[in-house]
Amino acid sequence: MRPADILIAGGGIGGLSLALTLHQIGVSCVVCESSRQMKPLGVGINLQPNAVRELLDLGFSRESFDGFGRAIEEWTLVGRQGSEIYAELRGEAAGYHWPQYAVHRGAFHMALYERFRTLAGDKAILLDHKFIEYRQNYDRVEAVFETAEGKKTLSANLLVGADGIHSAVRAQMHPTQPPIHWGGALMWRGTSWARPLRSGASFVGLGGPDQRMVIYPISHPDPKTGLALINWIAEIQHDDPASFDTSSWFRQVAANIPLKTFKGWTFDWLNVPDLISAAGAVFENPMIDRDPVSTWIDNRVALLGDAAHAMYPTGSNGASQAIIDARILGAKLLQLGISPDALEAYNDELHGPISDLVLRNRQAGPFGLLSLVHDRCGGVFDDIDKVVSPSERSEFMAKYKSAAGFAKEVLNAAAPTIPQGARIG
Repeated sequence: MRPADILIAGGGIGGLSLALTLHQIGVSCVVCESSRQMKPLGVGINLQPNAVRELLDLGFSRESFDGFGRAIEEWTLVGRQGSEIYAELRGEAAGYHWPQYAVHRGAFHMALYERFRTLAGDKAILLDHKFIEYRQNYDRVEAVFETAEGKKTLSANLLVGADGIHSAVRAQMHPTQPPIHWGGALMWRGTSWARPLRSGASFVGLGGPDQRMVIYPISHPDPKTGLALINWIAEIQHDDPASFDTSSWFRQVAANIPLKTFKGWTFDWLNVPDLISAAGAVFENPMIDRDPVSTWIDNRVALLGDAAHAMYPTGSNGASQAIIDARILGAKLLQLGISPDALEAYNDELHGPISDLVLRNRQAGPFGLLSLVHDRCGGVFDDIDKVVSPSERSEFMAKYKSAAGFAKEVLNAAAPTIPQGARIG
């Protein structure tokens, strides 16, 4: 077996999206994943229309999306008193050429994994390969991995670090980078079987800047019971982040922990305590990201996904951006060959605007509207139009969608990132 053109350190959503893209354009690659076994981990995530477009171009079908998620048709913000602040249609209902999907992260990840394994074969995915370091010369890059049998060195033309927020590739590229950034937001996540809210396909953000819920379905309703699998996130803000014990960044906790904070959140259309109590498992973790770095490339090495731009989930676009990274990198390889020039072009296009997006998400992203309402009226209002005008609310959301790369008119008019049938050589 000849050496691969590209090594990918990390078999998450970004790494596997890149692997599928490389297979599509005729570039050989090997995915090196530190886990000993691929498992469906995580809860709900959103795939914006720009990412769904790319996945459909990779051969996924709408039927396959329905197997691990639910098309979202409405996005809405609701104040702490239960009254609507903002609502808009999403996906095809809003005029996009592609839907927006809310999916079970683990089921979607496994779909990527199984599709690449089917197309490229088992030898293209190496499990139990933990990245240690890379070394470069004028025409190759070597990557050293820790395996059950000891250290193993692989070489290729290029190396892509898609190894997540704790990226070892990034740590070598930027050895003086600051530690992980936590601004004080603590989240509890879970999934519960319940009746979908509002339209039945609505994403709901509820609360204010210091305490809020995010709720959306990640499955179609059961035809017999009418219940769907509902993803929920309960979030509070600590005024003094240093006072919180961060020795365990991610852990499973009892449902009564978030219940203590959200016990009074009941409305005629939603009972938050009941939703939390119905969860099979509840997970606690801080909302964290990393400060932007000066570059995502080092000659023949590039960063992608969370390794490049770990961001707060407030914009629901972290996974989507990892997919876009993969497709843009594939397009640059088509244009410039399997070379550092392609990595440089990829960095030039994405590094600046996505680094800005990381910082924008720290300001609550689209949930900044909740902060704006809180600042003006303490979150209590009879007529939202007298607090924040309809035009101001719409302009706020339009700016965010533009920054995140899914402004409707621009996306609908855009040519395919990877032309159909395009292959290197």
